[in-house]
Amino acid sequence: MRNRYEEAFQKAADKYCRGARIAAREGIIPYKSEKGAWIPSPFDGNGWWTGGFYPAILWQIYAADKPEWCLIEARRAESLLTEEFRIFSHLNHDVGFMYLLSCGADHKLTGDKQAALDTLHAASLLMGRFNPAGYIRAWNQPAQAGFAIIDCMMNLSLLYWASRKTGDPRFAHAADVHAHTALREFLRPDGSVSHIIEFDPETGARVREHPGQGYALGSQWSRGQAWGLYGFTLAYLNTEKPEYLDAAKRIAANFMAHIRPDGLTDCDFCQPDTEERIDNIAGAIAACGLMELEKATGDEAYRNAALRLVDGLLEHCCDWTDQRLGVLTHCTASYHDDGAGRHTNIVYGDYFLMEALAKLNGTDLMPWL
Repeated sequence: MRNRYEEAFQKAADKYCRGARIAAREGIIPYKSEKGAWIPSPFDGNGWWTGGFYPAILWQIYAADKPEWCLIEARRAESLLTEEFRIFSHLNHDVGFMYLLSCGADHKLTGDKQAALDTLHAASLLMGRFNPAGYIRAWNQPAQAGFAIIDCMMNLSLLYWASRKTGDPRFAHAADVHAHTALREFLRPDGSVSHIIEFDPETGARVREHPGQGYALGSQWSRGQAWGLYGFTLAYLNTEKPEYLDAAKRIAANFMAHIRPDGLTDCDFCQPDTEERIDNIAGAIAACGLMELEKATGDEAYRNAALRLVDGLLEHCCDWTDQRLGVLTHCTASYHDDGAGRHTNIVYGDYFLMEALAKLNGTDLMPWL
């Protein structure tokens, strides 16, 4: 008899089986679902940073049960992503999210050689964003040459993967330089993390912090906290360096202290009580990181916290009806800007929910390693 996590994973897989037919017919990579329809990315077309999460969901389903439709549809989406190599101008540090979770997962599961080459191509692009002054540049605008963000801790896995794949340590060295800069400049004494830090691109000196997608300067955007938690955990799993594990534990303690009684996650841990903004993507990401942290430390408190988060999502914020193509509700892209979605379904929220369920079910393909 299936447990509740196996049942939830299968229900989500069934939903994506239906939704994949629609995405394929429309020729898009879904970004979110509203009113029974898929909506593509709000910016930059298929070069938008979230494009890898849709095929990543399909690869998680494929890893669990090998349905042929997943492979076919994932590769259709990958073909759209790899076309962005030629367009180039939309690509930024999030090529890790885009290609490690799509082409990298493809290669890991099927051994496809072209998928491996495409993943290495992405790693070379990310390596090209490394500033030897000490960080990986986030975005492309000329005025943002010194900007780095906490999200990039997740993209470092692409560089660690490339060093293992090629035997060339340069990729991992660049990842470690950025990770140590993040340790020094992003991690705060209370275990929270900043979202955006601006550096002098010539010297690497810290210039200022920017509020980013959180409530205010110095506040705690919850998804940024989750990126830091899972990102430093992955850095430890990739390198076994204790300083990364220590950072992950500090961020986890802060995140765990802010889990709501219902298991959901506020968009910012410092937001006022006068308006409710929830970002369940943050909770799903954190659940994945906490489960990996439990494996790394043997501390069951991390798994228990992850279960609180997953149970909260399953009990309060999963839409299993045919009225919506996606699953996870109350996803919010940014505290102040609703243009990319507020309290809606967003596909990368579904991905991290599916990854969390796959971990609990023992089928996780773990594309980050």
